[in-house]
Amino acid sequence: MNRYFLLLFSLFCLIVEAASLKCVTCHLRTQSDHCRRGFGVCLAQKHEVCMSLRIYSNGTLQISYMVCQRFCKNLTYNLNNRTYVHKCCNYDFCNFRP
Repeated sequence: MNRYFLLLFSLFCLIVEAASLKCVTCHLRTQSDHCRRGFGVCLAQKHEVCMSLRIYSNGTLQISYMVCQRFCKNLTYNLNNRTYVHKCCNYDFCNFRP
């Protein structure tokens, strides 16, 4: 019986893994399109989506930040001559844009 339980548990884990939303993580992506810190993939938990924050100065991308995020909202605002674009999405790897 233990073998059957182990087989069912493994199958359940595979289904959960396949159903989880996958997001790119990068805690510091530079203008030259390289992730300097925190590159990887996160699996969104309950109520989480993929999020990206991009900071522009004079229309040029300066840095970006990407993670799985809870309570995400799409926002765009200007502060100190910079434009901050906060986007949320819910399909695999949607927060990564080359």
